[in-house]
Amino acid sequence: MLKDISAQAVAAGVLAAFVGFASSFAVIIRGLVSVGATQAQAASGLMALSIAMGVGGVLLSLRARQPISVAWSTPGAALLATTGTAEGGFAHAVGAFLVCGALIVLAGLWKPLGRWVAAIPAPLANAMLAGVLLSLCVAPVRAVAEAPLLGLPVVLAWAVMARVKRLYAVPVAVAVAAVLITATSHVATVGSLWPVAMPVAPAFSLGAAVGIALPLFIVTMASQNIPGIAVLNVNGYRPAPGKLFRDTGILSLLAAPFGGHVVNLAAITAAMCAGEDAHPDPARRYWAAATAGATYVVFGLCAGAATAFIAASPPILIEAVAGLALLGAFGAALMGAVADPQAREAAVITFLVTGSGVSLMGISGAFWGLVAGVAVLAGRRLRRTPQAVGRDR
Repeated sequence: MLKDISAQAVAAGVLAAFVGFASSFAVIIRGLVSVGATQAQAASGLMALSIAMGVGGVLLSLRARQPISVAWSTPGAALLATTGTAEGGFAHAVGAFLVCGALIVLAGLWKPLGRWVAAIPAPLANAMLAGVLLSLCVAPVRAVAEAPLLGLPVVLAWAVMARVKRLYAVPVAVAVAAVLITATSHVATVGSLWPVAMPVAPAFSLGAAVGIALPLFIVTMASQNIPGIAVLNVNGYRPAPGKLFRDTGILSLLAAPFGGHVVNLAAITAAMCAGEDAHPDPARRYWAAATAGATYVVFGLCAGAATAFIAASPPILIEAVAGLALLGAFGAALMGAVADPQAREAAVITFLVTGSGVSLMGISGAFWGLVAGVAVLAGRRLRRTPQAVGRDR
């Protein structure tokens, strides 16, 4: 096993971890704070997620000798950012995180559940994700309008770097935002920059289970776990999906009591670790994913500093950075939502209801958007069935 280590794989793993962390940690913190976490609890959650996905990446990759990359659910955090404070506070959100982790474990152990998730029409799943991401993806525009001296340099840095090397565009935007925050705001003292694990006693409610846990589970499975398996398959690896879902679900259960929402299989960073850039020999690429995992653990120790910078900055600036990080995911989700003409109307309704931010009976719009889309799609199919019968006659 040690003979398979290479400088190329190690460098690819460190780069993948840097891109994964720098590109989306602002989304994670924004999501946790939105559902009621304090700054200290958000730092604890960020640390728990980093350590969970780091340990998972190391153990799963070395066990299977395949580049199994584990990441936090960025779309899931975006969902939290649009959900708002959970009724009953952060304790109820943590309870929902535990329910989501249990559902992922169940999806790995009980195949029918995994098949039911896969059976959700792809246009509706994509439309729900696009609706979730909408409010964050327009944040860069609002930032430029509301605080041009802060928002414009961040957006310009992203745009310029995107033309040079798109992979580094968001990390560069984060770096520019950090410079602006340091120059214009008061960041917490060094003593508070180290994260402290803060267990949260979970509380459970039907509203949080339906409004947070269920949409979080669907978004994570549809936009992270299933694509993560696809990335591995494209690169010639055939791991058992059920075992990986089970293991990432267990990691999520371990991170949840400390404020972490969910970890899952990576997609973008998985491509970096599983592709030829990690090593010409596919049998030696697993060290790239293992190195990325170890690096995530190190980054987890910086969670306090990352959270302090976020807390010291204007909220619109952090939302802008988060929005830039999610533009690619939003575009892909939107295209996937409207690609099928037969499901386009239902997908548009799902997108609009989800993006509206409505909350009924304490349940977030993501759930109601999916319900509305399924109802429209089912009604459309029912209308077509009698017509088809009449033609047959």
